[in-house]
Amino acid sequence: MVIVLSLLGIVGVAVLAWGGFVVYAIVWLRRETTEDRYFGRVVAERRALRAELERRSGPVIRAIEPVARLFKIRPPSGHYRGVAFPRLACTQKVFEASTRYQPEKRDIFVATQMKCGTTWVQQIVYEILMRGRGNLGDDGHRHMYALSPWIESNASVPFERAPLVGERQERIVKTHHDSTLCPYSEDARYVYATRHPVSCFASFVDFVRMLSGPLSWTLPELVEMFCSDEMYWTPWPDHVDGWWRRAQERSNVLFLHYEDMLDDLGGAVSQVASLLEVSLTPHEHAEVVRKSGYDYMKANEEVFEMSPPSYFSVLGGRFFESGKRARHQDVGPAERERIAAFCRERLAGASYPLARFYPDVASG
Repeated sequence: MVIVLSLLGIVGVAVLAWGGFVVYAIVWLRRETTEDRYFGRVVAERRALRAELERRSGPVIRAIEPVARLFKIRPPSGHYRGVAFPRLACTQKVFEASTRYQPEKRDIFVATQMKCGTTWVQQIVYEILMRGRGNLGDDGHRHMYALSPWIESNASVPFERAPLVGERQERIVKTHHDSTLCPYSEDARYVYATRHPVSCFASFVDFVRMLSGPLSWTLPELVEMFCSDEMYWTPWPDHVDGWWRRAQERSNVLFLHYEDMLDDLGGAVSQVASLLEVSLTPHEHAEVVRKSGYDYMKANEEVFEMSPPSYFSVLGGRFFESGKRARHQDVGPAERERIAAFCRERLAGASYPLARFYPDVASG
């Protein structure tokens, strides 16, 4: 009995030590990366923090991985009015508060379902407002997320500290909210972008695995999540259809497709500039196009990271994995058909013209 109690005591101490270490690691990371504590730093400081994270990541992963795999621990989700969201990026309080915000005339919302070109559109809007002279760097706005608040998350600069940019001093607001939760005003402007649903899924899988490591869902679990109401910010077809209807009804909402932007970035820049009522000279337009291109953004990736680093993402993940048009071809045929069938079913009788933009999805 004494031996058993001693063994239980040792196990108890080990469990407490493990728990204390993991809690400390999580608290330290959140302290260093919440809001603009990471994005507001100069490049050298961000690199130093990433190096420190990389140094700490080994022990953290060794502590988390066996327990995560044994008990199938997954990143926690929250829910608000039936909409799921990732608790690691959005707190319940901030998420709810974001839906009650009253937009101002100076607000320009960049709205997408996640992994549909959010940062790309933010850069286009930023460079238009700056007439091609935007400066994301140590001597300027430092980072896109030190400049553009993500309204429903605490993973970017807070609203009250977000700088106003351009001649009219406007604010670029990121959101993944669907049209029912995104705060709306006729005075504000909204740029919405989407992409092929299976390409969205492929990028979503890369992103989740990069940030979550051993906590990530399996591929079948991710497919089921993507094709259900547990998908963050509502499923792709619901998200797209809601914003499509909003764009048809409101002149202050512009709806873009990722593939069209790849085909004609200059045309997309002109559409956004028209919405924002900014008249660009030919030289300014060319600079906006150049600085919104994949090559430029990839070369300057450090100012476009889409999320603060995690213990897992510092081990080799990259936010700009691919700029190609057909990411959906990277997904297996069974998964492609499951997603396509789900989108067809959800969009049957809906306003969004699926066959017009993605005939391969519509035809099955």
